[in-house]
Amino acid sequence: MATLRDIRRRINSVKSTQQITKAMKMVAAAKLRRAQQRIVEARPYALKLREVIASLALRTEPERHPLLARRETGRKGLVVVAADKGLCGAFNANILRKAFDYLRQAGDTEVQIILLVVGRKARDFFRRRQIERQGEWINIFDQLAYTHAAEIGSQLAGAYIGGELDEVDLLYNEFRSAGIQRPVMERLLPIEPLSVESGELEPVEFIFEPSPEVILSELLPRHVEVQVYRALMESAAAEQGARMTAMEAATKNAAEMIERLTLVFNKARQERITKELMDIVGGAEALRQAGTA
Repeated sequence: MATLRDIRRRINSVKSTQQITKAMKMVAAAKLRRAQQRIVEARPYALKLREVIASLALRTEPERHPLLARRETGRKGLVVVAADKGLCGAFNANILRKAFDYLRQAGDTEVQIILLVVGRKARDFFRRRQIERQGEWINIFDQLAYTHAAEIGSQLAGAYIGGELDEVDLLYNEFRSAGIQRPVMERLLPIEPLSVESGELEPVEFIFEPSPEVILSELLPRHVEVQVYRALMESAAAEQGARMTAMEAATKNAAEMIERLTLVFNKARQERITKELMDIVGGAEALRQAGTA
């Protein structure tokens, strides 16, 4: 049975942990506000650019630019975006489980999967399972900038243009709210054109100035970079939301544990005092009986 000293030491340990989780919750909340503001500002631009590019893809011949080319799917690129740190609930586990299931299903087909990972947790997960990665980007979320997305997007676009990849998919956690993050798989390349038949687009012809080749050569690589940047920002905001929620739950659990341990401590102390009183009463009774004898 645990002694009073052991229980008191356990209570102090839980209190120290509670202070840490409470501080981490406050830090995550501050980072979440900044990340949420960034994604709210960037999301409309990224979505509108994707709509414009999809519209151009419908009205432009695939020969106009290599990023519009569609090939038989033999080599798929999968970009998995996770976090650099843990202590954020099921944030990393959800995305990595979905990526692993995707790779396992692809293993039953003749499609070759080229894996690229963002975040230390994704790198470590696949490295432990000895799964080869063609690209790794770690420790970028503390100072996330457009240059990171430009580097990733440039590599993906170059691999697609060079014929190393026939498709590229993005797998990341989409930010919905502080308590809701949803794993999302998006097709990055090839660019999917809008459909006139479905009513998504009015059949209007564009006049290109300068030439379509010049415009597409500027817009299409930028589109890839912007979509990667949006995915990174979505994941960064979702990570802070998941961490804030997880630390709030941990702080609450610590408070409940402290309350239970305090009850155990008080009960054990009462039993100890009662035992000491009984020993005193027993000793006094023994002395009284010895005196009367």
